[in-house]
Amino acid sequence: MKSNFRKVALTLSAVGLATSLFAQDSDSDSTKRFDKKNFRTWSIGLNGGMLTHYTPFNAESNGDFQTPEEKWGYGGYIKKQILPSFGIQADFLAGQISGLRANTLPAGSTAQDNSSFETRIDWSASLSANFTVANLSLNQKRNILAPYLTAGAGYMSSRANVSNTPGGTNDGYGENWFIPVGAGFKIGLAKALNLDLGYNVYFTKTGNFDGLPTGTNDRFSYAHAGLEFALGKNKTSQLQNYSAIAAIREETAAESADLRRALSTSEQNRMRDQEQYAKDLGDDDNDGVANKFDKCASTPPNTIVDGAGCPLKAPAPVIKERVIITEADRKVVGEAIKDLEFDLGKATIKDKSYSTLNRVAKLLVEKNFSLKLAGHTDNTGSMALNLKLSKDRAESVKAYLVSQGANPSRIEATGYGPNQPIATNKTAEGRQQNRRVEFTLF
Repeated sequence: MKSNFRKVALTLSAVGLATSLFAQDSDSDSTKRFDKKNFRTWSIGLNGGMLTHYTPFNAESNGDFQTPEEKWGYGGYIKKQILPSFGIQADFLAGQISGLRANTLPAGSTAQDNSSFETRIDWSASLSANFTVANLSLNQKRNILAPYLTAGAGYMSSRANVSNTPGGTNDGYGENWFIPVGAGFKIGLAKALNLDLGYNVYFTKTGNFDGLPTGTNDRFSYAHAGLEFALGKNKTSQLQNYSAIAAIREETAAESADLRRALSTSEQNRMRDQEQYAKDLGDDDNDGVANKFDKCASTPPNTIVDGAGCPLKAPAPVIKERVIITEADRKVVGEAIKDLEFDLGKATIKDKSYSTLNRVAKLLVEKNFSLKLAGHTDNTGSMALNLKLSKDRAESVKAYLVSQGANPSRIEATGYGPNQPIATNKTAEGRQQNRRVEFTLF
């Protein structure tokens, strides 16, 4: 009993010493926005606590022995944190488990009261996954409370000593597999130090762990408290304790403050520049040239001036010939559009289209009209191919009209490909309407 109290006192002393050593790191982290963040991802832990064969998963009989006895156990682990909520740890455990009153003996009998077992775990090693259930810190980047769950598999060496129990065995050390599952929570004492409080249940793959083989695999539990020391650079936070939500809130607040300052400075600069502009670039005679550059000040209102603010000589009026397009002219063009056909996928005009094109050429020669030819396609095929085909067909019509005497400088040929449809491209009829060359007189 004195040995147990001595171990508890040493553990509490270690907590106090570590807290004072890491107290200088208790200030909140300084944030450099947009920089890559480094974290402490390796840690080691030491713990001590009570071992017992009682678990919440035992039946009413509490396993092979009715009454558990608490015994001191101790362990440690090395952990690699991979994600804020997930890590892998290698655990070590040793100690004793004991119990009284074998359930195979009559209840309440003296024989049952005198029966007992004691199992010594020489060593055990396991590999477990550690899941941090939730990060409960929303306002501080370094989380204070972190609940967790663990599960894994391990291997141990143990030896049972059974007293006054028929059927019990006192063999030497044996090795067996086991499955550890547990839950607990960690309290952040400092940036690199956590208080670890947990409870584990170990499902052994043997029915002889307590020395009384009954055909049912045995279980035992370990309630423990310990310290976890995070390894890494002095100013970095533990990955498992880092609250990304709080960090985003802090960074957003800092960025918002910077933006407000920038907007305020920009507005002040704008007002200053506006005042300076009014002084330096005023226009007293309202001719559009600033006083600073105006070489002819006080020009009369509505005077057209050059870049130096001096009056410009009025240009001679340009008399444009009025172009009159009659309904008969539009009918000639409309018939040409309706009759115009090309070889499939080519810019070659079919012979049946020449007669109406000849009338368009005659119209251009007699009345000196200008003509815009716009080639269009449906959306079948690639964009590049359709643009080229529409351009080539418009140019082919232009070439034919010029060959019939039309003025080439008054004919413009353009290709738009499938970019200006007049009907849907989802039907054959719509695609036929989209394959066209439009004639515009002006």
